[in-house]
Amino acid sequence: MATATYLTRRIKMKTLKILWQRLVDEHGQTCARCGVTETAVEETVKKLKRCLKELDIDVDLEKKVLSSSAFLNNPLESNRIWIGGEPIETWLSATSGQSKCCSACGDSDCRTLTVDGRTYEAIPPELIVKAALLAAAQLLQGESCSSCCPPVESPNKSGGCCPSCKQ
Repeated sequence: MATATYLTRRIKMKTLKILWQRLVDEHGQTCARCGVTETAVEETVKKLKRCLKELDIDVDLEKKVLSSSAFLNNPLESNRIWIGGEPIETWLSATSGQSKCCSACGDSDCRTLTVDGRTYEAIPPELIVKAALLAAAQLLQGESCSSCCPPVESPNKSGGCCPSCKQ
């Protein structure tokens, strides 16, 4: 009986995907701001896995390495985070910018993130958590709408059946 419950629960599990990419040079090095962001992303994913497990949401972190040549073609792709398929700036109503970096990045300008008038070179855990929780809430909203709203092809479908459903 316990196995059947476990299998049922695993089938309903949703996955929140987090992708983080950064420059790693030919010596395996990255810049300080990417190093700080990497620590923040890893710590945040561990916490999110524990917290969101109770909501049947798994968190999957993928780290993508940008080669030096890819970085030189587009340095603003480094230190970039996507959560649930959207850039972190979308979730946070933020803007991306750029500023001079150091070490592994050479003379290139690197990505910054501006949220509520404050600019971050390294992305702090609290911003990653906020964006991830917004994305997780959207995952849950999709689930809850399917349980309360009529199917799309229903003649009564007109903008959702409850305040959280605006489909």
